[in-house]
Amino acid sequence: MKAGGSARPHRIVFANEKGGTGKSTTAVHVAVALAYQGARVAAIDLDPRQRTLDRYFENRVETMRRRAIDLPTATAEVFRGDSVEALEEQAARLGEGADFIVFDTPGRDDPFARHAATEADTLVTPLNDSFVDFDLIGQVDAETFKVRKLSFYAELIWEARLKRSRATLEQDRREMDWVVLRNRTGHVEARNMARIEKALGELSRRVGFRIAKGLSERVIYRELFPSGLTLLDKGHLGELGTSHLVARQEMRALVAGLNLPMPDAARQMPRSAALETA
Repeated sequence: MKAGGSARPHRIVFANEKGGTGKSTTAVHVAVALAYQGARVAAIDLDPRQRTLDRYFENRVETMRRRAIDLPTATAEVFRGDSVEALEEQAARLGEGADFIVFDTPGRDDPFARHAATEADTLVTPLNDSFVDFDLIGQVDAETFKVRKLSFYAELIWEARLKRSRATLEQDRREMDWVVLRNRTGHVEARNMARIEKALGELSRRVGFRIAKGLSERVIYRELFPSGLTLLDKGHLGELGTSHLVARQEMRALVAGLNLPMPDAARQMPRSAALETA
């Protein structure tokens, strides 16, 4: 039986219409973490121009070939179609036999990214700790910093979640879990950080998303891209400094916080133990 008991793979969609929020980095690490736990993972890159997620997995395959090692990974493809129907056909083909299918979306408004977001079982929206990024989901008053209104994107997801809740029983599907990952740039002024935290809390109660800790700003994530390795690939990264070890723990906590439904085979090993082996 697939994760969550549904007939199709559990869809994890990483979406934010603003670039530079860590979508692809997080998507790759989550996919690899799930593979380490025994899940079968597929991935679709919805940005044929940048191809960040797809290139990351290409680099991973090349590293395995060059070092003659075998690492848990995901089967990844780029979507190059021109219709929602084509996207669903590719997802059905690639997701055959998979427990999870991860979608990485471009950092811009895109019709296929919107479709993927509204069809997500788990929607992950990484945000940097700034009101520039916060504007994606809500607008705040310039004087009081209270939320004035939802953004178009938040309304889109709100409507999709309402539609999903009505169809959940009929289609035997889970309700959408929307998780906003709060990434920290490391240079956010304390008072502004508190304002963002308060505004996010207010908006989460209105819209119904969960807030989770995301990633800190660390050079290590960018350094790993050429090799396709992740912070979870213990034993293949060489000598690690304290900051790298802290980042690994941070990533493990992020994955655990998503509360993803594991398939029966992977449930034999506790999540914490499975990630510790990585």
